[in-house]
Amino acid sequence: MQFISLENVVFSYSDSENDLIAKNAIDGVSLDIKKGEFVALLGHNGCGKSTVAKHLNAMLLPDSGKVYVDGDDTADEDKTFEIRKKVGLVLQNPDNQLVASIVEDDVAFGPENLGIEPDEIRRRVDFALKAVGMYDYRESAPFKLSGGQKQRVAIAGILAMQPQCIVLDEPTAMLDPNGRDEVLSTLLKLNREDGITVVLITHYMEEAVLSDRVVVMDEGKILTQGTPDEVFSQVELLKKHRLDVPQSAELAHRLKGCGVKIDKIPLTVQDCVDMLEGVLK
Repeated sequence: MQFISLENVVFSYSDSENDLIAKNAIDGVSLDIKKGEFVALLGHNGCGKSTVAKHLNAMLLPDSGKVYVDGDDTADEDKTFEIRKKVGLVLQNPDNQLVASIVEDDVAFGPENLGIEPDEIRRRVDFALKAVGMYDYRESAPFKLSGGQKQRVAIAGILAMQPQCIVLDEPTAMLDPNGRDEVLSTLLKLNREDGITVVLITHYMEEAVLSDRVVVMDEGKILTQGTPDEVFSQVELLKKHRLDVPQSAELAHRLKGCGVKIDKIPLTVQDCVDMLEGVLK
């Protein structure tokens, strides 16, 4: 079942000082996202992926083309509130989304603005903090938390509004490996166990490997998309467009270039170990 649909979307940022129109940030993008799907959106800086993210909850509206969320047109102002209840956006820097001096108050901020009853807010806050593994920190000050913990609180704040989809714009870019693991495990749990649709924008290929589908953007257009296996087997195409591949896929590609027979490009460390064991035999 399609949950979000982009139909030939075009968008440019205007240069108000010089009264100029910039090059299209996204240029004819069509994309369908299914309910319950985990989609990774990749591309180098300036390719348009963050602009796409802001179209998914009507933060931005297309210059031309259409975006539909659960059948509602994002250009319909009467539907904006409902769309933003269904699609939550988590930004790269959690400090930009933390607004209260106590963790549980911060998570309650969104539901309070939706006009939810206090008893229901309490239930939602407890559920959201438990879902991201931060319930024990509910009375802590957000500024005392680690980067990974702050990002999980930011996710809980969106989760408390009970969206059907969470869009995350490079949520692990400012985190250390432990913080990235914390956030990724939270997203996988929300997607696999709770059925929440996840759209993850990331620079880390190892994160994209965990998704159901990888969408690669370049110069405002979709370059390629498919399962992680399908996308990361296109090593030459990705490198041509200045994009990385997982290290295990890079190693396999180099071995193939040396004449080693490899049937399947490995994506994870364990896949790579299994491949090398087979090659060395």
